[in-house]
Amino acid sequence: MQVQDSNAIAHRLIELRQEHRDLDAVIQQMAGVRGRDELQLTRLKKRKLLLKDTIARLESKLIPDLDA
Repeated sequence: MQVQDSNAIAHRLIELRQEHRDLDAVIQQMAGVRGRDELQLTRLKKRKLLLKDTIARLESKLIPDLDA
């Protein structure tokens, strides 16, 4: 993997982690509201899980392949 690719992935990871934290805050806030929109809350939770999977996939790309 080239250094440019690694830097691009690292930058994208920063953005995704921030979005994940923001969604977590919104979800926690919505969970405490009476009369909340359950459909919207479910969509936010699914988006958060998708972000988590994307973050994990990108992190694995940063791990160098080692020949055994």
